[in-house]
Amino acid sequence: MHDVTDANTWGPGIDEAVNAISRGGLVVLPTDTVYGIGADAFDADAVAALLAAKGRGRQMPPPVLVPDARTLDGLATEVPDAARALVEAFWPGGFTIILRAQPSLQWDLGETNGTVALRMPDHEAALALLRRTGPLAVSSANRTGRPAALEAADALEQLGDAVTCYLDGGTAPGGVASTIVDATGEHLRVVRDGAVSLEQLRAVAPVLGAGEEPGGNPGEEQGEVPAG
Repeated sequence: MHDVTDANTWGPGIDEAVNAISRGGLVVLPTDTVYGIGADAFDADAVAALLAAKGRGRQMPPPVLVPDARTLDGLATEVPDAARALVEAFWPGGFTIILRAQPSLQWDLGETNGTVALRMPDHEAALALLRRTGPLAVSSANRTGRPAALEAADALEQLGDAVTCYLDGGTAPGGVASTIVDATGEHLRVVRDGAVSLEQLRAVAPVLGAGEEPGGNPGEEQGEVPAG
């Protein structure tokens, strides 16, 4: 467990987390929403270990956290203008966008059907780590079915020795998971309500609410989406 509440002293903790990621280990890190459990997005074994630590199957692949919005086009393709507008407005922050993944990427996040969920967190310690590791597969730091951890100690109690390194950034400031918008279809659609409200999204771009059909008619509810 390493204290990363102060940028002046978090160097050794970030170093240890970088080393853990480079060796295929898992790291718990603070974000602006809830604590996350992270792995090298390009290490299939590490991603599998992340899913196993959570008790989750490949059918629920983790989102990918990035250090900069410029990473978007390296990881995704066919990005709609409306999706770019949302990224510009809400990154860094509690907003995740699902896009078509670049087909040339050598990664295995699970059963993604060719998509990837991307987010840039608004948390300096998380960004300091991401700038050194590159994109990380990150899901909420909890066992599936239990509440997302708001403290590093909560994550430790749930995940234990499955995680190599814990970064303690104090209480998660947001406490609410990110809003997820799917931009892979004809219309942008919320698939999980979270930190950014539908009203905030619609102030930037046309977005359908969860279960809403074009024209405002309710449709079928969306299935469960990975936390992040």
